[in-house]
Amino acid sequence: MIRAIFFDIDGTLVSFSTHRIPASAVDALAQLRRAGIKLFIASGRHPADVFSVVDFPFDGYIALNGGYCSVGRDELLFRSAIDPEDIERLIEWQQGPEPFACVLAGENGLCLNFVDDRVDRVRQLVETGNPAPVVPFGEWCATARRGVQQLIAFFGPEQEPNLMQNVLPNCRSMRWNPLFTDIVPAGVNKAAGIDRLLARFGIGLDETMAFGDGGNDIPMLEHVGLAVVMAHAAPEVKQVADYVTAAVDDDGIARALRHFGLIE
Repeated sequence: MIRAIFFDIDGTLVSFSTHRIPASAVDALAQLRRAGIKLFIASGRHPADVFSVVDFPFDGYIALNGGYCSVGRDELLFRSAIDPEDIERLIEWQQGPEPFACVLAGENGLCLNFVDDRVDRVRQLVETGNPAPVVPFGEWCATARRGVQQLIAFFGPEQEPNLMQNVLPNCRSMRWNPLFTDIVPAGVNKAAGIDRLLARFGIGLDETMAFGDGGNDIPMLEHVGLAVVMAHAAPEVKQVADYVTAAVDDDGIARALRHFGLIE
């Protein structure tokens, strides 16, 4: 029996084209709530960016790819931090010949060192209620040194091996788009966040279901009892699916839940 369901946001629960949750998914969530199933967000977004696009009252939130976990909006369960040595190497790299745009996601919000074409393209794709403001480099460095939970790094897959090995060796990349990657501390992922919430609610892993579409969803999808992947997902994501549903704009959430008999 399914007692808990975890939802990624972008491309899964929220449409890339409308930047909204389809009406069919909202209705499905309401039916699940009435059936007593616990509902959770599991996203790479900063908590502030979760609440700006998702106004349904979820039972808990996994944000920053597992770096922030809460019951409801107010009961904090876990918060991580990027290793300070990695932060110093990152600051040194950004003063060299090949700096990359980088959002710092910390307790007090987001900030960005500069805007380039990659940033502009991602902003067109992903709607956020609180876009990261650009700050002077000195302020960006000071913010990084105060502690951040996640980096949103705008470099391509071809640069990733070198940067992760030599600049951010105590972190892991959670890429779900070729334009950028989410970078989190080693050991942080959505699966670990799921375990924290399940322990809090006394729910077994075999009683869980998750919906996702990106590479950063793979740890979650491999971990839960029933994994549902959206139609547009990359082949490597579909490989870990128990079921592939339609796209979010084609009522993919509702169709999958109906397929498994969880809603009418």
